[in-house]
Amino acid sequence: MSLGDFLRKQFVDVIQWTESGPGVLMYRFPMQDMEIQSGGKLTVRESQLALFVNEGRAADLFAPGLHTLVTANLPLLTNLQNWDKAFQSPFKSDVYFFSTRVQTGQRWGTQQPITIRDKEFGAVRLRAFGMYAFRVADAAVFQAKVGATDAEYTVAQIDPALRNAIMSGFTSAFASAQVPFLDMAANQAELAKQIATAVQPAFAELGLALESFTVENLSLPDELQKRLDERISMNMIGDLRQYTQFQAAQSIPIAAANQGGMAGLAAGIGAGVGLGGIVSDAMRGAMGTPTPAAPNSAAVGAGAAAGAAAGDASSGDTKFCTNCGAKLPAPAKFCSSCGAPQG
Repeated sequence: MSLGDFLRKQFVDVIQWTESGPGVLMYRFPMQDMEIQSGGKLTVRESQLALFVNEGRAADLFAPGLHTLVTANLPLLTNLQNWDKAFQSPFKSDVYFFSTRVQTGQRWGTQQPITIRDKEFGAVRLRAFGMYAFRVADAAVFQAKVGATDAEYTVAQIDPALRNAIMSGFTSAFASAQVPFLDMAANQAELAKQIATAVQPAFAELGLALESFTVENLSLPDELQKRLDERISMNMIGDLRQYTQFQAAQSIPIAAANQGGMAGLAAGIGAGVGLGGIVSDAMRGAMGTPTPAAPNSAAVGAGAAAGAAAGDASSGDTKFCTNCGAKLPAPAKFCSSCGAPQG
C-alpha cells in the first residue's frame, strides 16, 4: 500500500448504533475502507450487545457501556491477530450490534388444521393461535447461525423459522400430554406452558430466548365443531322419552289458550310417544332384550270406535261468545277464551 493510499483511509474513532426502529435484531457497522483507531470509543446502549468478528470468527463481546478499544479490552482479538504493538496502529474488524430488547406482540397460528390423536375422540384436527415474545440471548450463536454477514437482520426474516418451531413444539406437547381435547381447551394456560417448554430448545439453538408464550384459542374446524355440539346436545337431552314428555308438558298451557290447540297437541304427543317407542325398541334389539308384544288390533279398533262414539255423543249444539265470538258449547255459562258471561 502506498503512502497516499494509507493517508486516504478513513479511521473510526467512535463506534455506536442508534436503532432505526423496532424489529431490527442485528446491525453490521459499516467498515468498508475504514479502520478502527487504537484507543477509539465503543458505545453500547442499554438493550444492546456488540460483537467483534475477525476473519469470520467471533472474538470479543461487549455489554452495555462505554468501552475504550485497547489491548486490555480486546484480549481475544489481540490473540487472534498476534499484535505486538499493543494496538498502536489502526486495526480492521467487523463489528455487529444486536438488539436484546424483548420482541413482543409476535403472533403464531396454524395455517391449516393439525391432525392430533386425541385420547377421547381419536384422530382430530385442531386449530390454534396465540402470541409470544423473544429476545436475542447469545449474540455469537445468532450471528453464526442466523444473521451471518447480513448488513441487517430483522424479526420478519426469522419469523417463518420460529413459526415452524412453534408448530413442531405444539404437536409434540399435545401428544405427550395425553390429555383429552376438551380438558386441554379448558386449561389453555397449562397448555401454553407445555408448548413453551417444548419450543425453548429450538429457540436456544438460534441464540434466542423465549420470554413468553400464550394460547389464545384452541378449536376444531367448523364441521367437527358442529358434530361436537350435537354430541353435547344429546348428552344434555338424556332419555328421549322423558324429553318428549317434558316438551309436551311445556306445550299444554300454550295449546289450551289457542282454539284447536289441544287436538294438535294430542297428535304431537302421540307422535312423540311413538318415536320414543321406536328408539326404545331399537335399543332393546341392540341389547338382545325381547320386544314387548303389540296390543291386539281388534281391541285397539274397538277402543277407538268407542271413543269416537263418546265424542259424537258429547258434541251437542254450539254457540258463539257474545264478547269475542269464540265457538262454545251451547250450555256454556262463561266463555273459555275471554271469560265473558253468556246469556
